[in-house]
Amino acid sequence: MLILANSTVNAADNVWVLLSTALVLMMCIPGLFLFYGGLVRGRNVLSVAAQCLALTAVGILMWWGFGYSLVFGKSFAEGGSLLRHFFGGTEHLGFQGVGVEPSPYEGRIFSGAFALFQAMFAAITPALIIGAVAERMRFSAVLLFSVLWTLGVYYPVAHAVWGATGAFAGLANADAPFKALDFAGGIVVHMTSGWSALLLCVLVGPRVGFGKRVMPPHSMVLCVLGTGMLWTGWYGFNAGSALAVDGVALQAFLTTTLSASAAMLIWALVERVHRGKISVLGLCSGAVAGLATITNAAGFVSGASAVWIGVLAGLFAYAACSWLKPLLGYDDALDTFGVHGVGGTIGALATALLVEQEVNPAGAALVEKGLLQGQLVAMVSCIVLSLVGTWVLAKLVDRLVGLRASEEEQSQGLDIADHNEEGYSHS
Repeated sequence: MLILANSTVNAADNVWVLLSTALVLMMCIPGLFLFYGGLVRGRNVLSVAAQCLALTAVGILMWWGFGYSLVFGKSFAEGGSLLRHFFGGTEHLGFQGVGVEPSPYEGRIFSGAFALFQAMFAAITPALIIGAVAERMRFSAVLLFSVLWTLGVYYPVAHAVWGATGAFAGLANADAPFKALDFAGGIVVHMTSGWSALLLCVLVGPRVGFGKRVMPPHSMVLCVLGTGMLWTGWYGFNAGSALAVDGVALQAFLTTTLSASAAMLIWALVERVHRGKISVLGLCSGAVAGLATITNAAGFVSGASAVWIGVLAGLFAYAACSWLKPLLGYDDALDTFGVHGVGGTIGALATALLVEQEVNPAGAALVEKGLLQGQLVAMVSCIVLSLVGTWVLAKLVDRLVGLRASEEEQSQGLDIADHNEEGYSHS
């Protein structure tokens, strides 16, 4: 391994970040595909696979080409442009100047390792959205919308919360107008994708037959496998965000485990009272809700707080999926909003209320600088940008290629309609 002379780079920290990068990649391929793919009907399983595969590749290439620079660059700050609060700059296009030098965000790892790690976040975030519009949004529309959404929603929010000149980057930008915390993407990943998914599923419209016939998952076995891979990969997502093998990484590992466990059991308990039985789908959904909800707070809160966050995740995510969705009648097919949007929002608020000095002094220090106010402003800004951006981009994509598969294509299945393939042989 090449390490610069007199560098502060630590080999063990680099290994951990690169391993975490691979774990996050596993979350999308195959974790998210198996989780989402098991929940759709059998005639649409390959459409989910194609979307996860393609969005991962497109997201990584976009990140290499210009995404990393727009999120973590600083050149737009020159001259005092207001653009600096939501976009970084152009100095790192094509990973220019990104390699084996210490990262300006964490000097113990290579800048290239940091850039690759963040690439996986940029790739998986738009892929989360597809769960809300599964089984009725065209493949071409998914790709085009995701590219535009990543550029118009994900990059600005990611820079605002994490970038060196971001509007809410409490830890990275001492001059940020508002101070907010997001350890591993509660705002940047789960709130953006969740709230965008809610509006997009309304704009695309419900699946043919929604509310008139049962649309059960075609393979809960695949869903359980996906849940396990997502949970495992989430350690890269959350503990990897410490960017070092240290006490904060250990704490994030612990809080991730506790929150997922608590949320799973609370969801199951509520479901048992509400429906009379505990479903395997409920166990899987509860675990993922706990993982999504703790993401913002993972490296800032104690184990006890993580358990309470998991309890809230189980309660509120279950309520959103089992009560709010039927009440309002929207077809969030795989509960992206109920799990990620609701979970991310609860987790972001909990971070500002539960951050502890003993766990993370740097995060706790922002409490005296108006953390709660800054967190609320960041959350509201994220929701507004996600909804407005989704509305504009969905309307544009609909005009260009059409958002919705026809009734005939939905009845046939998107595997055949979009890819002329079938997930299972009938011979």
